[in-house]
Amino acid sequence: MKLGLYSITYLGVWYRGRPLTLEELIDRAREYGYDGVEIDGKRPHGSPLDMPRRRCQEIQLKARDAGIEIYAVAANNDFSSPVPEYRESQLIYVRDLIRMTADLGAKTLRVFAAWPGLTITPEGARYTKARQVWRDAHLDTPAEQTWAWCREGLSEAARRAGDAGVTLALQNHAPVTNSPADMLRMIRDVDSPHLKACLDAPLAAKQGVTSMQDAARDVAGLQVLTHFGGEYARAADQTVRGLVRNPDETLTPEDYYLDFALGMQEIGYEGYTGYELCHPIPDVDGVPVGLDFADVNARLAAEYMRGILNQAAKTAVAKTV
Repeated sequence: MKLGLYSITYLGVWYRGRPLTLEELIDRAREYGYDGVEIDGKRPHGSPLDMPRRRCQEIQLKARDAGIEIYAVAANNDFSSPVPEYRESQLIYVRDLIRMTADLGAKTLRVFAAWPGLTITPEGARYTKARQVWRDAHLDTPAEQTWAWCREGLSEAARRAGDAGVTLALQNHAPVTNSPADMLRMIRDVDSPHLKACLDAPLAAKQGVTSMQDAARDVAGLQVLTHFGGEYARAADQTVRGLVRNPDETLTPEDYYLDFALGMQEIGYEGYTGYELCHPIPDVDGVPVGLDFADVNARLAAEYMRGILNQAAKTAVAKTV
């Protein structure tokens, strides 16, 4: 796999401080040893409102000069609303992101079936209010109907993506697609060559997957994008430890990326795994985290995942001896 940096890390949402510009994001990716960047499809980074073709070409040229590939754009769409006008507005949003993805020279647009969104408060970004609004909106709607609306939205989006030479990558992200199995079911239901899989290990682990290699085998031939996330610290022996932040704000060691990398290797996936710092972060030593926190984690994440990928490669070689 190749290493990518997903721009949500530097959107200024999960830390207190200014967002990076896309030019600065590309420079960070190059400095920290990433191969490419994935641009989040909202302000201040990649809203199609701010990305006409000329601006896309400027960013594409900046990335090319830096030796960095723009490998994907990430939509924050929700095709599940009971309100038809909302669903149509989401189709317009995804349509414009497909155009923007093509103008950037990228091949992949990450999509959701449903995405509740988030709110930004003086204390930082939070999921709770947006999730409550989403739940309230769906109280009287059968799950089968919500699924059908998402399928219809993804089907139309996939047709438009195919016309533009773009592939949609459906992530195993709740709600609606609450597991890798749900993600695969939706892909099968849409039945389009332009809708593929974005199986993410951190989400799969939270969704109860115990064998990452089995999960990888299930997406063989479909996987076109994946992400990794967490927080990182350098140990006394100078190795980098990967840590997962739990709902109670404690940190525990990550224990599934090697199996995931081995699974991706087995199915022949050679695309990107993109680092994302995308979760609420409590104050550290009583101080709100800032841009420096994102910098430290983005730098260490690249080192950590390079180590995982090297270990997976050595394991594969050892099996053939």
